[in-house]
Amino acid sequence: MTGDCGLTQRTLIVRRQAGFTLVELLVVLAIISILASMAVVQYRNSVQLANEAALKTNLVRMRDAIDQYYADKGKYPVSLDALVTDHYLRKIPEDPFTKSADTWQTVPAEPDPANPSAEAGIYDVKSGATGQALDGRSFSDW
Repeated sequence: MTGDCGLTQRTLIVRRQAGFTLVELLVVLAIISILASMAVVQYRNSVQLANEAALKTNLVRMRDAIDQYYADKGKYPVSLDALVTDHYLRKIPEDPFTKSADTWQTVPAEPDPANPSAEAGIYDVKSGATGQALDGRSFSDW
């Protein structure tokens, strides 16, 4: 009788150690879901930051090309396509938020008082994207 009793206790001990309780599984699932949700937020923020950096870079390059055009020719370009035609840019960059090169908003230059009939040209360029950056500023204000 003592032999059977000892064998049964060993079996119970092995069975208790072999699995997890429902509470343990729920705690682990809760921790995993919290960590996964934090990772998703970080991923979305990193994608947003990358798009914002690309937008800033594109704006700086186009504004620099407009300034170089003005320094070389003494007038502002009539369109963004003039920057490509005259080889100041290889191509008009794509706005990372609108996924298009056609949505840039151009700011016209002041008309030349010495030649009022001449076309003013483009003084500045801004993003046509709607929405706000992570710092709260509107993309169209950059």
